[in-house]
Amino acid sequence: MKLSINLNKIALLRNSRGNNNPSLIHYANECIALGVDGLTLHPRPDHRHATSEDVISISKLCKRNNIEFNLEGNPFSLPDGDFLGFYELCKISTPSQITLVPDSLDQVTSDHGWQKGYCDNELKDFVLNIKKLEYTPTMRISLFIDADISSVEYAAEVGADRIEIYTGPLAYEYENGNSEKCNTIEHNIHLCIEKAKELRLGVNAGHDLNLYNIPVLKNCGIINEVSIGHAIMVDALKFGFHDTIMKYIESVSKD
Repeated sequence: MKLSINLNKIALLRNSRGNNNPSLIHYANECIALGVDGLTLHPRPDHRHATSEDVISISKLCKRNNIEFNLEGNPFSLPDGDFLGFYELCKISTPSQITLVPDSLDQVTSDHGWQKGYCDNELKDFVLNIKKLEYTPTMRISLFIDADISSVEYAAEVGADRIEIYTGPLAYEYENGNSEKCNTIEHNIHLCIEKAKELRLGVNAGHDLNLYNIPVLKNCGIINEVSIGHAIMVDALKFGFHDTIMKYIESVSKD
């Protein structure tokens, strides 16, 4: 399982003071030096955390250091003021992975995956247009989905290369000690992983993952990559940034 660090919360803290402290580039370099597999940014049109400029600079940094850059966002987010638009950012940054998320402007964070029946043709067109760009064998499109088999099938239908399973419900039930519900979600994730394997899709997972529930996720089957941001920043307040990153690297790589 690979680990990609989502840097949005560092950008959010930086933006709160209107300067460059903390520096996103500094902490991105820290992550790279410590051995993470990739970096993730999820810019939104209001630039409340990661900005279009951040996307371009972090993408270049990842390329120079030969690690993956994962760009998340709503494919239908159009240019708005300083926000260049999601499609344009994909063209400029040519990320290793483009993760498509159906979030809206007023969402604090992503809280659901794609469902068939919502902008199907538009989503297929977006994927097709991305694959008409300089789409290399090392570049892929991942669709953020809920843990149900029909969504895995939908990801294959729209032309995605991977799925990213929304793990918020798993994290919530585990934290609250609801073992029965947690077991049901684990089973559903396992079925999704098996279906993805059948359809030759890679499998990512993300949202509210932390040091305590990563082992639970691993029990569900083989996951290619997890993207973690919020929990890492929370844990960094307790353990320090360096030690926190090392704890997460150890957690995802442990058999």
